[in-house]
Amino acid sequence: MLNVAMLSKWHVHAAGYARELMAMDDVNVTCIWDEDAERGAAWAKELGVAFEADLDELLRRPDVDAVAVNCPTAMHPEVIIKAARAGKHIFTEKVLALTVRECDEIAKAINEAGVKFCISFPQRCWGRNKYIKHMVESGALGQVTVMRARDAHDGSLRNWLPDYWYDRDMTGGGAMMDLGAHPMYLASWMMGRPRRIQSMFNNITNRAVEDNSVCTIEFENGAIVISETSLVAPMNPKLVEVYGTKGVIICQDSDIKVRLAGQEGFSVPELPENDPAPIRQWVEGVLYGKEIPFDLKAARDLTELMENAYIADGTGHEVFFKK
Repeated sequence: MLNVAMLSKWHVHAAGYARELMAMDDVNVTCIWDEDAERGAAWAKELGVAFEADLDELLRRPDVDAVAVNCPTAMHPEVIIKAARAGKHIFTEKVLALTVRECDEIAKAINEAGVKFCISFPQRCWGRNKYIKHMVESGALGQVTVMRARDAHDGSLRNWLPDYWYDRDMTGGGAMMDLGAHPMYLASWMMGRPRRIQSMFNNITNRAVEDNSVCTIEFENGAIVISETSLVAPMNPKLVEVYGTKGVIICQDSDIKVRLAGQEGFSVPELPENDPAPIRQWVEGVLYGKEIPFDLKAARDLTELMENAYIADGTGHEVFFKK
């Protein structure tokens, strides 16, 4: 049995993670801490578990083996490093940290403690994306020239995101830092090492952070990736398009079609099954020693993309990645 503490309800996915964990036969959610004590106490009452106002006290509890971190992104280094040094296994919502330097500090603490780590990259679990990665790596598409990935919703347009979602000091950014993480980590996973990045972010709803954004990234394999996201886009499907010298894949939500050289028109491929959600893979990694693919390197790669994306937008210049 894995005893898990929920660290904050700040993130919009926190309640969902708690429900997933509480539905597992081999997990017990024992307590909650929140940087907003009033919110945390109310959530603990709702879930029927203990509330700890002091994070250090929570991390000393014998009924806490692991933590699910959903506090503000800017607080991740402090909270995760404390948890690692207390010997707690760590699941965290994306993005791991706002800078590569902070990612390296977190990784050092986790590696020294020897605890298990997982970051939530759910779209890497989808059968359609596993299929695309296989087609890219197998060479079936030839050399990939362009990949376009778009993930968007209308959270800012229709005001269903919390007000604190637009506090740059806590979030580190807007649409790209939040929802844009999905296209970014898919691009890194499928295309490898980035070479340079350009960004254009703007604001439709006059928030303190961007709600509409596009990055173009050249990868060392020669592919150009267009990473798009928006919080002002109703009725927007999740899109992934991959264009290569020998084939094309086009996805819209669950629909996917492929055309390879010599093929008449598009066909619908058979897809692999979805993998378990990252939070389940984390539990199985901790309890049963299974591999957790959403590791510190993947987390660092995402932060590196994000940090340079915001530098590119802020300066109006393309940014080259360090070798």
